[in-house]
Amino acid sequence: MKALAGWGPARLPETVPAAAMPLLPKSLLVLGARLSTVRTALRLRQKNSAVPAQQRTYRGLVKRFARTSFGRAAGLTGGMPYASFQKRVPLHTYEQLAPYIEQMKRGAADVLWPGQCPFYAVSSGTTAGPQKYLPVTFEMLEHFRRAGLDSLLYYCVRTGSTKVFRGRHLFLGGTTALTPIAGSAPFDAYEGDLSGLTALNMPKWVERHLYEPGTAIAQLADWPKKITAIAQRTRNLDISLVAGIPSWLLILAESLRPGGSAAPPRAPSLQQTIWPNLECVVHGGVPIGPFQGELRRAFGPQVNFHEVYPASEAFIAVQDATPAEGLRLLADAGVFYEFLPLKDYDEDRVSTLGAKAVPLEGVKANEDYVLLLTTPGGLCRYVIGDVVRFVSTQPARLVYVGRTALSLSAFGEHVIEKELTDSLLAVCSPNGWSITNFHVAPMFIDSLTGHNRGRHEWWIELRPGSMENPTGPILAVQLDAELKARNADYEAKRRGGGLEAPLVRLVMPGVFEHWMRHHGKWGGQSKMPRCRSDRVIADELMQLARFND
Repeated sequence: MKALAGWGPARLPETVPAAAMPLLPKSLLVLGARLSTVRTALRLRQKNSAVPAQQRTYRGLVKRFARTSFGRAAGLTGGMPYASFQKRVPLHTYEQLAPYIEQMKRGAADVLWPGQCPFYAVSSGTTAGPQKYLPVTFEMLEHFRRAGLDSLLYYCVRTGSTKVFRGRHLFLGGTTALTPIAGSAPFDAYEGDLSGLTALNMPKWVERHLYEPGTAIAQLADWPKKITAIAQRTRNLDISLVAGIPSWLLILAESLRPGGSAAPPRAPSLQQTIWPNLECVVHGGVPIGPFQGELRRAFGPQVNFHEVYPASEAFIAVQDATPAEGLRLLADAGVFYEFLPLKDYDEDRVSTLGAKAVPLEGVKANEDYVLLLTTPGGLCRYVIGDVVRFVSTQPARLVYVGRTALSLSAFGEHVIEKELTDSLLAVCSPNGWSITNFHVAPMFIDSLTGHNRGRHEWWIELRPGSMENPTGPILAVQLDAELKARNADYEAKRRGGGLEAPLVRLVMPGVFEHWMRHHGKWGGQSKMPRCRSDRVIADELMQLARFND
């Protein structure tokens, strides 16, 4: 899960068609929201509608791809049946599509998508790899605009109220400033943060009646300055919704609450002090579990949490029921999804695995799949790098499990991000220990230090509070037990002696912030990678950390 798509306060250059909707008074906006909520409720009751929607989406997309040089090279035809598409068209990583994208950035037309594409979302994901330039076509902007509105309507349906439309909506997104792409001349191509690009193409009625933090602040790239400016602007506004990545939402709350980061746990919330009509906290990008208690204390005891699953490549799913029921796949928003069983995934031969992928009608509940996207941004059978698990198939609801590149399997233990997060949360929550950040890496055999078997090394930063925090050894014992209960491979490795007990390092406040600032990941949509099967991040943390264990 890599960006929270938002709305924003300005317009892209005139090549982007303006969203057609007249400027209405706020009262009519609320009335329109009620009518749209009723229609959305009827749509969501149709449990079997997702598969036909995906079939229509596939037919529409393949016709467009057949008009491109990429599509012709891949043998795509306008009426190609899915079975042929499944067998003949290979899966693609970003590296395989990069040469086509480079052509598009220089103005070449009909490459991955019909026409030219002047806008590109820059994303490095969470794997600390090179930057990716993802084409943002006009059809892709329409996808994000529609999915963003649907995410709000899903919230209204499940809460039975449209009161959230009466206030202002504060989005903690990236900068809306666009940068000309070097080397694209004489073609005018621009790069920017996806949340900024979508912000620049929001409907005018959203800009007038809902969107915060306003034009000037939305353009700021300096994160500390942006947070300060947002706090100053919105302190006296009627905010009914805030949206962002959980860790950055907490930083915003610190800037608004009396006492800042030193505010006691029982300090009044923002709902109790400055935003009495705040009712919804929209979150995405990372699992909310480690942050939920802090968010509720900071924003208010009565706020509703609303989860979304957006990425730089597409807006994938939205909460429409309880958290335990997963997120509803956005099957009718213009993106075609396929699912490759995780057991069949091999990053060294991705392009040969196309026949093993299945469309939505082929998925099974409680199995892990690598997510594939075909989008109106020109990505065809694209391996996004996310792993998902369906909670149910009718309706199609899923949960984010982790990243293909962010897992722990240096010793054959096959531990995924979700299991690490759930284990840490299960240990910390009952004891009132608040998690600021964490990362897990392997420690390899080293005869010089006496390590005869491998083990996991946990780097954890806990938030200072009224509850006395534990020591590293105490956490290690409990985390080991939790992970054994969640992962049979890990339990077998521990029982058979293939893995030693984990080592937990409790780091002083600021270590993770320092790492993220150094890598340009401080603010906006950036997240801390939770795990890797190598020590690239762990060794850098080692240089920064002072231990408290």
